[in-house]
Amino acid sequence: MIFTPALEQGRLIKRYKRFLADIQLDSGELLTIHCPNTGSMHNCMLPGGRVWFSRSNDPKRKLPGTWEISETPQGRLACVNTGRANALVEEALRAGRIPELAGFTALKREVPYGEESSRIDFRLDYPEGQAFVEVKSVTLGFEDSRIAAFPDAVTQRGAKHLRELAGLARRGVRAVQLYCVNLTGIDAVRPAEEIDARYAEALRQAVAEGVEVLAYGVHLDAGQVYIDRRLHVHLAR
Repeated sequence: MIFTPALEQGRLIKRYKRFLADIQLDSGELLTIHCPNTGSMHNCMLPGGRVWFSRSNDPKRKLPGTWEISETPQGRLACVNTGRANALVEEALRAGRIPELAGFTALKREVPYGEESSRIDFRLDYPEGQAFVEVKSVTLGFEDSRIAAFPDAVTQRGAKHLRELAGLARRGVRAVQLYCVNLTGIDAVRPAEEIDARYAEALRQAVAEGVEVLAYGVHLDAGQVYIDRRLHVHLAR
């Protein structure tokens, strides 16, 4: 995925009210931009750190830009626009860069399913059946560690999705939790037990019931982002 038009760079002043961020451009101009991330963004933003944003000229928009990339306190880059994760996964699926999910004959997004009125990110159709794939964007990293973690805040919705996937698996339907790790310098991902123990336990229970867990990392710079490698998944406490 190439960022078009090219991203612009600034320095983070602060994020507030969850969806707003104040930044300062190199010219000294101050801007308030949209923060498209509902999580805590713990460990993936740094006051004074570099940020990259996409600018919009749409007169109907209240804010002139969208925060895309953040420089983390650990010196990594994080794609903080969680809306990018599904597009990255779809791009990788169609290009065959996720071998475990290759060979599908049709791909559908946002398909209703489950007993709790959910929507799956992707339903893949194969000659032998279907696979339901839930995608989560991961940006939580730590100092002196190449292992990222999910979630960065308590997520009842995330636990619900794991229950729905487990329900599919019990009925013999292929169910996959895929972590798109939008953070450079990472080799593995784990559940963030210290942040949401219930989610961590729900993940382990889902795996015990037959849910597959995959994690993929990205190449990320100010010009482009794309899925480029499989990562290890650590489930043990």
